[in-house]
Amino acid sequence: MDYLVIRSLTKKFGNVVAVDKLNLNVQAGELLVVIGESGCGKTTLLRLIAGLEDPDDGIIYIGGIPVNDIPAGQRGVQIIFQHFALWPHMKVFDERRDSNMGFPLRIRRWARDKIREHIRPLAKSLQINENLFERKPDTLSGGEKQRVAMARAMVTAPKVMVMDEPLSNLDPPSRGKMREEIRSFHKENRLTTIYVTHNIADGLDLGDRIAVMHDGRFEQIDTAENLQANPASPYVADFFKPADLRFAEVAAWRSRPA
Repeated sequence: MDYLVIRSLTKKFGNVVAVDKLNLNVQAGELLVVIGESGCGKTTLLRLIAGLEDPDDGIIYIGGIPVNDIPAGQRGVQIIFQHFALWPHMKVFDERRDSNMGFPLRIRRWARDKIREHIRPLAKSLQINENLFERKPDTLSGGEKQRVAMARAMVTAPKVMVMDEPLSNLDPPSRGKMREEIRSFHKENRLTTIYVTHNIADGLDLGDRIAVMHDGRFEQIDTAENLQANPASPYVADFFKPADLRFAEVAAWRSRPA
């Protein structure tokens, strides 16, 4: 069943058309990777979905409901930014006062005991050990910051998760490990997710499908294997050159036991 539906979505900045009459259907529980070069409009697309930008034209539906006029904080969409956007003065989690993981629930007036009961199992599922709770973001590794950012986004049980280049600041070994953790977390929770990146390896490892974006439009939306075997345009064919990719290795990674 399609859960996130976009019809003729358009966004302009002056004379620049960042998103050009986009149409998109994302199934409930799907992880769709939007991949493209810098400046193609993929981050603007995420901001439109999240409600951080207003479209000039078109409609966004979430669960069959048009959300164009619904404020960002009420859409049920959570965004994970490239730089994590953790509050530097707050601890990872503190049962007595505001913290990175607890603050979204505190502003919703949850009781402290309910916050504790809700967050501790979530932290465990994301491998956030309790010995990290007392630490602030500047003392965390890149991977630890990523987990905390995911936990903060997840505490409010969002309908849709959008992720904007969340692994770009990690070193290659940590990036590979976090891709594995994101994929495992998604398999367990089946949250409808849009993941934006310019990194082909991220798309191959993570996406149920991949949407190739170019100049504000989608060139093709398909599985990684079909994008290689049946490219819909010269741009897609060039983007997914077989010589540059390791599809057999990716397939083996995707099929291995969780």
